[in-house]
Amino acid sequence: QVQLVESGGGLVQAGGSLRLSCAASGLTFSDYAMAWFRQAPGKEREFVASMRWRDGKTFHADSVKGRFTISRDNAQTTMFLQMNSLKTEDTAVYYCGMRPGGLGVGTAPVLYHYWGQGTQVTVSS
Repeated sequence: QVQLVESGGGLVQAGGSLRLSCAASGLTFSDYAMAWFRQAPGKEREFVASMRWRDGKTFHADSVKGRFTISRDNAQTTMFLQMNSLKTEDTAVYYCGMRPGGLGVGTAPVLYHYWGQGTQVTVSS
């Protein structure tokens, strides 16, 4: 029932910006958390940012603080990741995930039981 669809990825030069979207459907749980993760070739999935949906509390990984911002729309059906000052190290497939019943802002991928298909972000030098 839960479906997450990412979009907005693409090719951008270092220092540029990109805005990712995650359209969510089937989120009928009373409490849950949403998050952005990324995975580069040959590397494990890495936490980027998360949001507690009930009140919008956010948490960002140290590697992206000051550059990336997680947010949601007023209808609370879409999650965004505004990425500024992009670096080549940010190149990865970006995924959105959902944690049913999540009250915190967990960073472990295993906590998130639903995932989108991912969207490729490539940052060139």
